[in-house]
Amino acid sequence: MNRTDVLREVEGAFGYAPDWLKDIPESVVGDLWQVMKKVQLGTTEIPNKYKELIGLAVAATTRCRYCTYFHTEAAKANGATDAEIKEAILMGSATNLFSTWLNGSQYDFEKFQRETSQMLEGARKQMHAGVR
Repeated sequence: MNRTDVLREVEGAFGYAPDWLKDIPESVVGDLWQVMKKVQLGTTEIPNKYKELIGLAVAATTRCRYCTYFHTEAAKANGATDAEIKEAILMGSATNLFSTWLNGSQYDFEKFQRETSQMLEGARKQMHAGVR
């Protein structure tokens, strides 16, 4: 797909094509638009509100203000509440915190896998017993 076709589709979908999209190299602009259109904007197994909350969590942890802004606004447009937005950011932060700790301390991965399986099995048993 060439740039002209991409810009026509973007304008058809949003009523506007931003300049940053016009600056993407011709050799990949069609491929990048297809990914955005099919994965992010399209109907998939994950509802769009949740995809945008995931995108926000990732954007917040990578500290990309462009993506943080985009995914916050897109999450709101897909029905996310302020509380859901804050929780998504917190979840991204918590994941990043423990990832940094485990990777930085070079915790044994196989041990981590065993311990995680044991924790989740215990949680399943408690849920079945009505503890949670």
